[in-house]
This record gives sequence, structure tokens and C-alpha cells, in this order.
Amino acid sequence: MFLALLRSETAASPERRAAALAGLRAYQDAPRPAPQPPMPAIARAGRATLRDYGGDGAPVVFVPSLINPPVVLDLDAENSLLRWLSRRGVRPLLVDWGTPTPDDRAQDVTTHVEQLLLPLLAALDRPPILVGYCLGGTMAIAAAVAAKAAGLVTIAAPWRFAGYGDALDPISALWDEAHATCEQLGLVPMEVLQSGFWQLDPKRTVAKFERFARLELASAEARAFVTLEDWANGGAPLPFAAGRELFDDFFVADLPGNGRWRIAGAPVDAEALGIPALSFVSTTDRIVPAASAARLGDVRELAMGHVGMIVGGRARAALWQPLADWLTALPAPR
Repeated sequence: MFLALLRSETAASPERRAAALAGLRAYQDAPRPAPQPPMPAIARAGRATLRDYGGDGAPVVFVPSLINPPVVLDLDAENSLLRWLSRRGVRPLLVDWGTPTPDDRAQDVTTHVEQLLLPLLAALDRPPILVGYCLGGTMAIAAAVAAKAAGLVTIAAPWRFAGYGDALDPISALWDEAHATCEQLGLVPMEVLQSGFWQLDPKRTVAKFERFARLELASAEARAFVTLEDWANGGAPLPFAAGRELFDDFFVADLPGNGRWRIAGAPVDAEALGIPALSFVSTTDRIVPAASAARLGDVRELAMGHVGMIVGGRARAALWQPLADWLTALPAPR
């Protein structure tokens, strides 16, 4: 899939194609450090676990996307939002969705909220603050409607899927092509989802490997690229039903944005939460365009990319610190 994209984007420039291929080979051959051990689990629901990052204060449950691993919030020892927050009066807890198998084929996004996320929250001794990133933010909104929460933060969380505009056409075409195979597998492989991300910004996909070919492999910049690219290309598959609901009911039918998504039998009315809320919205995000993002409570706009707002060089000042300030200023939940 990447090679087909590369041929298309560099058809008029053999030099660029050669540079991108050299960068791809250098990335494949780059050394990798040993992965960080997972933090202790304090609750389980099915294959999902809730991992404790320590710290003081009210419990703050971070809900990552079902797409790509949750470790983007704990990328490495030097670039970890969760570990940083745990030293600043916050007690971060991370939802780890686990790895689905074909036996989980009937678990859609709604089921993940109802049967995995809500039981994890119920295991806590007091209502948590929910922080959801990307699709995890969409799910955190639903959980905040269905269960008692002390507050809600969304970070680049899609909600009004009609806001994707013309980008919906290639997304729909991708699902039309992959649907039958995914249904047979009972899973949506990460490669299917990744090819969709590549199509949102093909020029950048090629250019980043061209640029990597010029870096010294021992440099901090090269190591950071490898760590982030491994995260972007990794991750468990989605259960087939989760992929179907995401593509058909969210992207095409826009059930959340139209107020027709239901959790535990009730519609998810994001505007009627009645709890403190904060939304970070990126004005330059191609994965979750600003027109599609949730805007609840205090809305902060950032001119940063979808991933850069979490792990980029400006993330600490632009998002980490404002998030810590907002979380620690909330009244203690009862």
C-alpha cells in the first residue's frame, strides 16, 4: 500500500522516490530500545484493563482511541504526558483496550463503551474525570453521559463527522473495498486503517521518509521519529463490528453529530452533560479536522497536528500544562 502511494506521489521525480525508499530502509533497520513495562492494572473488564500511573489527587481516566496503541500518551521516559501529570497533582489512569480476536467480532464501538469502559469506571471509588483522545474522546463523551463523571476533557475528538467534508469520499471507498475481507476475518487489520490515514495526507507521508533519510540514525531526532512511527504503524486490529460502526454509522451516517448515537438505550446528548468540560481542538489537524471536532465547555484551539499536540516539541507548553492547570483547579469529586 505504501509503495503504491509512493509511486503515485513521486511519478514525476525519481530522485524523491529514491530518497523516500532510502528513508524507509533506514527506518526499518534502525535499532529499537526495549519497550517500557506496562503499569499495574487496578481494574479489568473483559480484555480491557485500567492502568495506574500513580500520583495524587482525583482519578483522571485517559481514554485512548481504539486505533493505534494507547502508548502515545506514554511514548517514552522523556515524552510521556501521563508520567508528567503524575508528578503534578494528578492521578492518571490509562484504559488499555487489549487485543481483540475474531471471537470479539460483534463488539462495536458502542459495546466497547457499555461493556468495557463503563465497568472499568464503576470499579473506582469515586467519579473520575475523563480525558479522551481522538476516538477515545468520542467514547469518553458517551461514557460521561451514561455514568457519573466529575469532568470531561476531549482532545482532537471527532463528533460531527459530517465535518470531514470531501475526505469522506476516500474513507467510504476504502471501507467498500475492505468490507468483505474484514467481515470474513472478523477483524479490521491495522493496515486497512493506516492506508486511510495515508490517503488523508499522502504528500506528508512520503516527505517524512525523505527527511528521515537525511538524519543521523544516532541523533535524538531520528530516535524520536522511529519511536513515533512504530506507534503509528502498530496497534491491534478492530473487531469487525467496531469498524462497521465507525465507517457506516459515524463517518457516513454521523450518528453522534446528529444526536442519534445511543448508549445504554439513551441518546448521547453531548450538549446536556452538566459537568465541567474542556476541549482541545487542532486547527491544522488532518485526521480530525477542526470542523468535525467536539467543542464542549472551555474550547482551546491549537495550531498543531493531531499527534504533535500530544508528543510534539510544543506539546508541553501548549497542551500538557493547560491540561494540568484545568485538572488541578477542578473541585474534588464526591
